[in-house]
Amino acid sequence: MTLHTTVERAQRLKQLHAQHQPLVLPTVWDVWSARTAVAAGFPALTIGSHPLADSRGAGDHEGQTFEEVIAAVTPIIAAVDVPVSVDLEAGYGQKPADLVAGLVEAGGAGLNIEDTVHSDGGRVRSTQEHAAFVAGLRAAADDAGVPLWVNGRTDLFLHAQDAAGVLDEAIERLRALEQAGADSVYPVGIQDDDELLTAVTGAVGVPVNSTAHPVKHDLERFRRLGVGRVTYGPLLQFALTDSMKDMLRAWAP
Repeated sequence: MTLHTTVERAQRLKQLHAQHQPLVLPTVWDVWSARTAVAAGFPALTIGSHPLADSRGAGDHEGQTFEEVIAAVTPIIAAVDVPVSVDLEAGYGQKPADLVAGLVEAGGAGLNIEDTVHSDGGRVRSTQEHAAFVAGLRAAADDAGVPLWVNGRTDLFLHAQDAAGVLDEAIERLRALEQAGADSVYPVGIQDDDELLTAVTGAVGVPVNSTAHPVKHDLERFRRLGVGRVTYGPLLQFALTDSMKDMLRAWAP
């Protein structure tokens, strides 16, 4: 894919976020799922780390190297004519500039970056450290001349025994990510909590990403709560797994 096409796709992804409230990005993992989602009418996609790893017999939480991930996502991105964002977990121990260089080479239009550092024992980056990493990604994208959409994720709610108890800290972190150049923010683990979603969407000036289940959740609810971006994480793949089991069960010996 040419650099010109990658730039155009990144620009298109930014436009789509402005046009849709929320923008739904089906989370895909291979060429088949990507082409299927585009055929269903979606103008942009995201590749999730968990479903990608599952499809390749690898483990999530950076069970693949960055080089393996880039090699896997490149044909997926090339197989469709819409922008594709890629979940890069916590960065696979790479520097921001190297992450951007690899993603741009693959034709990616955006990325997701989280604060649970799997390559370092699963520790969680501090607010300042995570914001600095996002700022590095933003600077590297600018240097590359590609307006990559950066989705800054935090796992604070996910790790907390009481999600409401870390709300203030999470908001502080999300605001720091916004100031560092994140185009959207992603507080994982609160998709079923209306109060927490409302508090977060009201606290930042960029789109808030929420995980959704394609069957169990309702798009209109996310719109009402102010969510600006929806992705499925591994839940689309999980839903298809359940459906496939149901279809095949009657044929099993």
